[in-house]
Amino acid sequence: DDELQTDGNRSGHFRNGELGLAPTNEDVIRIIAAQLAEIGDQFDKEIQGRVVNDLVRHFLNENLSKEEITLHMSRVVRELMRSIPSDMEQERAMLVLAMVLTKKIVNTVPSLLHRVFNTTLNYMNQQLHNYIVEMVSAFKQ
Repeated sequence: DDELQTDGNRSGHFRNGELGLAPTNEDVIRIIAAQLAEIGDQFDKEIQGRVVNDLVRHFLNENLSKEEITLHMSRVVRELMRSIPSDMEQERAMLVLAMVLTKKIVNTVPSLLHRVFNTTLNYMNQQLHNYIVEMVSAFKQ
């Protein structure tokens, strides 16, 4: 029921005359996001323009289904995983790569924002949902 505001803050809802926020630990989420962003900055330099341009072509192809584009994104992430240091947790690297690819595609063709965001979200839900839940849970403890 929460809304995400453009500045990244959650909006509150009035309950019985008082402003109420969802029972999430926003500090935990901010810390995890900062850690992922730091890793993403490192990966950003490693991703070549041709990889991004290839993904852009797939996203621009209206004949491809959401599932086909998600599969292609998954293949690209797996290929990029080969260049990731082996000491990094595989799921974390996959998560960051998907987010960095999303950023690079949208920076290249901003009109693809909606389609790319939905595809990335679909990819993360299919491939990394349990990892994300475990990561947040472990950090709270």
